[in-house]
Parts: sequence; C-alpha cells; structure tokens
Amino acid sequence: MSEQILTEKNRVVRHGWIELAGHWTIALSGLLLLLSGMFELPMAARYKITAIPGFGWSGDFIISLYVHYVASVVFIAAAFFHLAYHGLLRDQGLLPRKGDLKASIDVVKSFFGFGEEPPFDKYLPEQRLAYLGTAVIIGVLVLTGLIKTYKNVYAPDLSHAVVFWATTLHNLFFVLFILVFVGHIGAILLKPNRPMVRGIFTGKVRLDYAQHRHPLWLSGIEPPTRPPEKRPEADILATATVSAPPAEVGVDAAGDPAEGTIETAKEK
Repeated sequence: MSEQILTEKNRVVRHGWIELAGHWTIALSGLLLLLSGMFELPMAARYKITAIPGFGWSGDFIISLYVHYVASVVFIAAAFFHLAYHGLLRDQGLLPRKGDLKASIDVVKSFFGFGEEPPFDKYLPEQRLAYLGTAVIIGVLVLTGLIKTYKNVYAPDLSHAVVFWATTLHNLFFVLFILVFVGHIGAILLKPNRPMVRGIFTGKVRLDYAQHRHPLWLSGIEPPTRPPEKRPEADILATATVSAPPAEVGVDAAGDPAEGTIETAKEK
C-alpha cells in the first residue's frame, strides 16, 4: 500500500495501483459472471438481449457457460490474490471489529438527521460488515460452482442429492450476490459517500473530506516530510560575518600593541 498525504494537492492516497487493479478485476469479472449466469437461463432471447450489438452470444447456452467458466477463473484468481496481498501486508482494515453493528446503525440514523456520525478509520463500519458478508457469499458460490463444474466435466453421474443442493445453494447465493452488488453501487451513490467515488478510479480522495470523516485513518499516516528551506547566499554571508570572532590585537613584550597592528586595524 502507498497511503500518503498530498497537502499541496488537497489529496490523500487511499489505494495504490495494485489494489485498484485487483478491485477492478474482481468487479468486472464478477459483473461478467452475473451476466453469463443469467444468460444460461432462457431469458436472453425472451427479453431481446440478443438483439443488442455485441450480445448475440447471450442466447447460446454453451457459449454463455464457457464465458461463465472463464470469468470464474479470473474472479477466483483475483480474489485469492487479494487475500494473499493483504495477508502479507498484515492489513486488517477491512476486517469487522467489535461495535461495528452499533456504529453502522448510528451511521444510518445520521443519514436521516438523527445524531451525528462518529469519527471513522479508513473504512466505514458497514463496509467492514459488508466485506465479511460478501466473502461468505463468494466462498459458497466458489465451492458450489466447483461441484457443478466437476459434475459437468468429470462426473455426470454424481449423486443427485449433491447436485441438487449444490445447484440450489449456488442459485440462492447468486441472488444474494446480485443484491450485494446492487447495494454496493447504491451505497457509494449516497451523498455522504460520493467523495469516495474518486478513490475508486484514481486511488485518491480529498484531504479535507478525509479530515472531516476519516480522522482516525489520517492519524495513522505519517505527515509528508518537508525539505529544508534554501537560504539566500547573502543571508548566509551576513550570518557568518556577525558570528565571526573579533580579530586579536598582538602585543609586544612591553605590553604595547605590536608594531603594524594599529595600522592594519585602521586599514580595515
């Protein structure tokens, strides 16, 4: 991660390019999974989706199934990369914490003018809860999807009960995944959350927004170090002249100033 405060630009780096690439890979492959999964049902031709330019394949079950398989490989690979990347960095920012449920209720109430939002860390409490719920949904979809794929490719005579429950759970959690996807888009469009839209595309959010809503997060980011200011050469010379020790006046053995010292001083 590369979190950094850019004071002069009024920006805070919220996500690095690796995190952005992983997020968009999961998002786009997940969207393709949703579409191809629905196209496996007899709906594309019925609702004239096949007439949309570039979606002629949507009415073919086999092609939709292959697209679903390819998208699932990309999705699963990106999901495991996400877990490995944040695991190696020991980043626990998205993991639920004690009190997140109560804090989420307070946030929702504040949207309707009841109370004020508490200060937030990098992620909102409802984001952490949604992260856990989404992880469970994805885990069930991956497990049941692997069972269905194994049946289609290697074991067509797999137990009917196993296939039935795998298919039922896959379809149920598929619907839940759609609801989570829609909820994610809807939440980001709420007025208090709109400044975070910038971070989805650029990885940066406004500094004044973060200071107002995410002070706990900013407190953990080291402030930018400022380079030492360059002083004008004239100031440096003036300082050196003032701080220089006075010239010593020599004396001879009789205690009188040494010959030539007074003249030299006068010349100066």
